[in-house]
Amino acid sequence: MILEEARRVIKAEAEALCAMADRIGDSFERAVEIVLGCSGRTVVSGMGKSGLVGQKIVSTMASTGTPSLFLHPAEAIHGDLGMIVRGDVVIAISNSGETEEVLRVLPVIKRIGAPLIAMSGNPLSTLVRNSDVFLDISVQEEACPLGLAPTSSTTATLAMGDALAVALLIRRGFRAEDFAFFHPGGSLGKKLFLRVDDLMRSGDEIPLVTENTLIKDILYVISSKRLGVTGVIGNDGSLLGVITDGDLRRALEKSFDILEKPACEIMTLNPKRVLRHELAAVALQTMEKYSITSLFVFENSQSLHPCGIMHLHDILKAGIA
Repeated sequence: MILEEARRVIKAEAEALCAMADRIGDSFERAVEIVLGCSGRTVVSGMGKSGLVGQKIVSTMASTGTPSLFLHPAEAIHGDLGMIVRGDVVIAISNSGETEEVLRVLPVIKRIGAPLIAMSGNPLSTLVRNSDVFLDISVQEEACPLGLAPTSSTTATLAMGDALAVALLIRRGFRAEDFAFFHPGGSLGKKLFLRVDDLMRSGDEIPLVTENTLIKDILYVISSKRLGVTGVIGNDGSLLGVITDGDLRRALEKSFDILEKPACEIMTLNPKRVLRHELAAVALQTMEKYSITSLFVFENSQSLHPCGIMHLHDILKAGIA
């Protein structure tokens, strides 16, 4: 019984969204153009559940390049209307279109000259009649079996807000790099913002030996740098190959005489590389693809001389995973 009811609710809300999608037309395009043309902020307002959805819409817009803020209509009539200035655009949310607190701020919005976009389920309502653009969020019925709790209607409102935010994102040419700028914290921001240059080890921290360095001396280099690897460079400083602690173990299993041999005897040629300006997430993808734990870093694709080394532990410590 419980599972059947849960499925019914989800299907009812899905059907409401599909019906709303079929109704979207010219008014939606006008709403997008109004927001794009506004020189100020997008102010979203709504009471109760509509207000909670409005706050989420504001959050989505703000994080995708549309400066936005939420105005509580009850607080607005007690002084917070000063948050709206000329150049702003207002999105008022009311399923009935007759929410008293929302209607009481309409005269001031008109006096300021801010364009008004109404999200409502009632095309004949006072809110819609006083708006510049009407976005229809009506639903045939609520998913609530009593027909009382806002369910399908709030889902429709949220979806309309997301559609508006994404349409604005596309029109603004908003990029992943821009998204990262507004999300500097958290794993998402780190994946989009942190670059190899931010995490790589450089200078004396780079484990390097020459192609003629004896393997017994390479043991010390790998141990002291604590990265489990060393790069092998030629006389001109270019990277020729790498030797890992695994390479050393496999060589010693064959013969201890290998300790007196030069690095070129056991090094792996053409090691994987990464550029310093690339995202750290790209370095992680390369490591995962080739099952390795470190990458030597280069200034550009033409450079032969390593300028740093990136280790898997540094990436994981930074929270990029």
